[in-house]
Amino acid sequence: MTTHSVRGVKEDAMTDDRVADYLQTNPDFFERNAALLAKLRLPHLRDRTATVSLVERQVEVLRERNQALERRLKELVDVARANDALADRIHRLAQRLIRAGDLPATVAAIETSMREDFEAMHSVLVLFLPAGNALESAGLRFLRITEPADANMKSFESLLASGKPRCGQIRDSQRDYLFGADTVEIGSVALTPLGPKGNLGLLAIGASDAERFHPAMSTDFLIRIGDLIAHALTR
Repeated sequence: MTTHSVRGVKEDAMTDDRVADYLQTNPDFFERNAALLAKLRLPHLRDRTATVSLVERQVEVLRERNQALERRLKELVDVARANDALADRIHRLAQRLIRAGDLPATVAAIETSMREDFEAMHSVLVLFLPAGNALESAGLRFLRITEPADANMKSFESLLASGKPRCGQIRDSQRDYLFGADTVEIGSVALTPLGPKGNLGLLAIGASDAERFHPAMSTDFLIRIGDLIAHALTR
């Protein structure tokens, strides 16, 4: 702030902080000096060559704050709507799993829900099952039956050990194993271990958009989906 001599006030005493403190301490200053308020002119925020009154500047600042609050509110409403829609999809998944009477029907319910409820056209269910299980002859493209010791699962060990979903991009070898070597449109993937430390397997959901699943996104809903599927597979 450039200082000027003011009658009765030393020049070196006029600082931004002192003026601000005085105005805060005396909020009625401009009421008592209405003529001064009308004379004050301030540089316009967007055009430094133009000036506006203090009142006009205050109105502009309040308008910009209001617009920022409106944008924030819209973001919150959009997130709430998205979460509500996702909760409804999880509810439909739960209903399908409840109606499934055996393991083949449970796997079929999971596949149907991924495709119809979540519109996850690229999804794979990897299950650790012993030989001679009821699903070996099912021939479902959605299903991978293997063992934890399978060489293809080595790259998923840290994921399974954590027991927590992980989102983002994956290695080419992982993508080829899950979705097929000719599936080049997979840009990002959500991986959800099933059971404690992934002892049942994992659910993989792929998307062509590289930003659809990213490491910073919340995984709360993926955890709920994983829990539902794990309970249905072991009942």
